[in-house]
Amino acid sequence: MRRRIAVIATIAGAVLLSGMCAAHAALAAWHIWRSLTDGGETCAQNSPGAGWERVAGPYKDARCTIPGKPG
Repeated sequence: MRRRIAVIATIAGAVLLSGMCAAHAALAAWHIWRSLTDGGETCAQNSPGAGWERVAGPYKDARCTIPGKPG
């Protein structure tokens, strides 16, 4: 019986801890990125990869039309 209570307490603690971590997570901002090879631009939260530079932002939306940080 004690083992069962210990297992339940451990699971409850893990669920509580994961919920606390999720509560502190913030939304990522969107930025306009420009290709260094052809000058094309895209809106993304993270760099599309090597060969891209961030040129504008932050934006609240995935179309990079609403300035500001999300949240």
